[in-house]
Parts: sequence; C-alpha cells; structure tokens
Amino acid sequence: MEAGEEIEDGEPSTPTYKAHPPPHLPSPMRSSGVSLVLSVADLVLRFVAIGGTAGSAIAMATTSETLPFAAPFVRFRAEYSDLPTLMFFVVASSVVCAYLVLSLPASVVHVVRPGARSSRAILAFLDTVMLALLTASASAAAAIVYLAHRGSARANWLGICQQFTSFCQRITASLVGSFAAAVVLVALVFLSALSLARRA
Repeated sequence: MEAGEEIEDGEPSTPTYKAHPPPHLPSPMRSSGVSLVLSVADLVLRFVAIGGTAGSAIAMATTSETLPFAAPFVRFRAEYSDLPTLMFFVVASSVVCAYLVLSLPASVVHVVRPGARSSRAILAFLDTVMLALLTASASAAAAIVYLAHRGSARANWLGICQQFTSFCQRITASLVGSFAAAVVLVALVFLSALSLARRA
C-alpha cells in the first residue's frame, strides 16, 4: 500500500516505508581465518625449506669420489672442498638452514597471534636477505657444475663428469634441492607481504 493512498471510507492510510538491509561489512572472523591460514602455510613452508637447505648442504659436504685407477704417487679424487665455490655453497646453505630453524618460534607465534605485525615485517626482511644469500651461492655453484659437465673449449677445460659420475650426480642433486628451497623462500616472502598488506 503506497503513501497517501485512500481506503474505501475516504480516510488516508498510514504511509509505509521499505526497510533496506545495512551495507555489507567485512566479517572480523573471516579476516582472522584468512590470516590464520597464511600463518599456518608460512610455518609449513619453513619446514619444507629447512629440509631443502639441510639436504643440499649435507649432500654437497659429503660428496667425494676416488677413481679406481691411479698413477704412481697420484690419486684421482674429487671433493667439494677442492673448489672454494662449492665450499661457499655449503656454508651459505647451512646459514640459511640455521636461520630457518631459529625463525620457527616466530612463525609459531604468528599462528597463535595472526594479527602480529612488527615481527612479521622483521621476518619478511630477514627472509629476503636469506633468499639473496641462497640464490647467490646456488648460482655460483651452478656455474661450477656446468663446467664439470660440459667443460670449456675456449679455456681448454675438460669436463670431469664422464670420469667422476657419482660426484657430479650428487652435486647436481644438491643444487636442485637448493633452488627448490629458494622457490619456497620466495613464497614465504610473498605470504608475509600479503599478510602485511591485509593490515595496511
């Protein structure tokens, strides 16, 4: 019945108004749930990165191979410590792995308190620094592994992987684990940035 409409006896009717629903507001519980999911994903990814960096460091540090033949007073043996670049790779992977282990308590705090902001910003900064360190060491080691496989005709360097097969397989697998951990660190930085952006 519209406002001002008359009824049969001639008296005006009481005006009626339609109620409009209140504007939709974001639910605090929904926002907290998304933050909790991001925090749990951060914690799980840190365990994955720990496995990748620890496995890479152990695989590289225990890599050695001795050829079954030898010349007089000469033994053909390949070890990671023969190349400073591979030693840097082991040290860098160990440092990143130790950092990830030490960052676990902060990640657990973020699961309990998804609204924490300052500690998450610090963690995102340190994650970025560790990502740069791991990427630099893995890239440098990858150049050495490439030379071990292919050699360099211009420098007259011969590849050694035809002789030291096991050595090359282990250092290659170590690099795969390291680059996988670097991808996980990228995901960690992205999750931290996304969580901080939601509270900006």
